[in-house]
Amino acid sequence: MEERNHSLVTSFILLGFTTDPKLQLLLFMVFTSAYVTTLVSNITLIMVIQRSSRLHTPMYFFIGNLSFLDLWYSSVYTPKILLNCVAEDKSISFAGCAAQFFVSGGLAYTECYLLAAMAYDRYMAVSNPLLYASAMSKKLCMGLVAASYLSGFANSTLITSRTFALSFCDTNVIDDFFCDLPPLVKLSCDVTDSYQALLYFILTSNVILPSTLILASYASILAAVLKMCSAEGKRKAFSTCAAHLTTVTLYYGSILFIYARPRSTYVLQTDKVVSVFYTVMIPVLNPFIYSLRNQEVKEALKRLVKRQTAS
Repeated sequence: MEERNHSLVTSFILLGFTTDPKLQLLLFMVFTSAYVTTLVSNITLIMVIQRSSRLHTPMYFFIGNLSFLDLWYSSVYTPKILLNCVAEDKSISFAGCAAQFFVSGGLAYTECYLLAAMAYDRYMAVSNPLLYASAMSKKLCMGLVAASYLSGFANSTLITSRTFALSFCDTNVIDDFFCDLPPLVKLSCDVTDSYQALLYFILTSNVILPSTLILASYASILAAVLKMCSAEGKRKAFSTCAAHLTTVTLYYGSILFIYARPRSTYVLQTDKVVSVFYTVMIPVLNPFIYSLRNQEVKEALKRLVKRQTAS
């Protein structure tokens, strides 16, 4: 079957969003603006965290790594989207599609684990504030980030190798703007029970398990907050968790909507809209979610701007 797959399909055609030239031009401008905003905002947040000693804490270490991840995550998709908006040739090679699938999957799964690590960090900060600095050591934080990348890309290697060994015998046209799992599964004519079992394993290990850890962390946080006597302490605890909860809700909500459904219920037009949200818009939003209501980041940014203008 693998020989059949490689002999029949050497490239795929990404249909994108529309064939209307005017709409394509409009989408090109929208996605260009989103990508530039993603690059500028995430790089700025990383620089602010690196250059401000007051932000050298576990929480901001994870936020900085999330911004770094979002930079690469957006860069896997957006340049190809922009090219397809203006180019007549909308094809992508078999190897190119597999590479995009592998890298995007690895980054997406890594973010799932990283968000779980950030939830554990928030739990430690709220439930054990006096022991927080020693408990969340630099070595532990780096280990959690490394484990997130290792787990994410190990799972991506597994699903990529199995997906691109399928036979795409009907057509090579992908009704999407990137090489994603649902449209590729739609194209395949030999999805076996073992492959379906692998999909459930990927969903469980990369989405269900991290989300369960996040829920457990926030249940513990809630229990700790309810024991607090100070209203100011409760307000500060909820405030420090609000940004992470917002990111988790947006990211996991869109991921679960697309991937936690049976193959027969895939609606590609709807999935395309949701995919844009978690591949393009969330990397735009995350820096603002973590900085707009964060006084520490605002003050650090002001100090950085003053030093740059003074030099």
